[in-house]
Order: sequence, then C-alpha cells, then structure tokens
Amino acid sequence: MDIDLPDVLAEVTAQFARYEAALVSNDVAVIDELFRNDSRTLRYGINESLYGYEAIMAFRAGRSPVGLMRKTDKTVITTYGRDTAVASTLFYRDVWSGK
Repeated sequence: MDIDLPDVLAEVTAQFARYEAALVSNDVAVIDELFRNDSRTLRYGINESLYGYEAIMAFRAGRSPVGLMRKTDKTVITTYGRDTAVASTLFYRDVWSGK
C-alpha cells in the first residue's frame, strides 16, 4: 500500500481546503457536492451527529450563515493508495477560545 502518494495527497489537500472555504462562507452547493450521496455518509459536529447525505444536506440548508469563521489547527491528511484518504482537523472559534 502506498501511503501519501504526492499527487493524491495534493488532490485531497486541495479538496480539504475547498471544503473549509465552503464551510466558513456557507457555500451549501459546494458542501453538498463534496459529501458522498449515500445513506452511510456521516458527519459529526459539535452539537449534532448526522447520518446520511440527506440529513447532512438538510442541516446545512437550514443553518444560519452567521458566525461560521474559524481557525484550524493540527490538520492531518493521510492517503492510502489512490482511492482512500482520511482528513482530520481541530478548529477554534474566537467566541469559544478567546483567541
């Protein structure tokens, strides 16, 4: 198994950055595009656990666009071959951390 092939890692890193930009700008169309349309797709948030693409879409469509800015830290992206990747990050909002 090839871990972190440079071209795959670059592609996933670019999509992660695209997702982060869509989150803080509340670009629902891009967020919907980036989640797999599958009932097994999961999204865990601070106050919600969403199961399935439809639940994720409904949450994003109904979410207020106010106060979405955040800072990320300790982002780790690892790719496994050409078909699998895992991305994780910590995030902080000024209203929570006093930063």
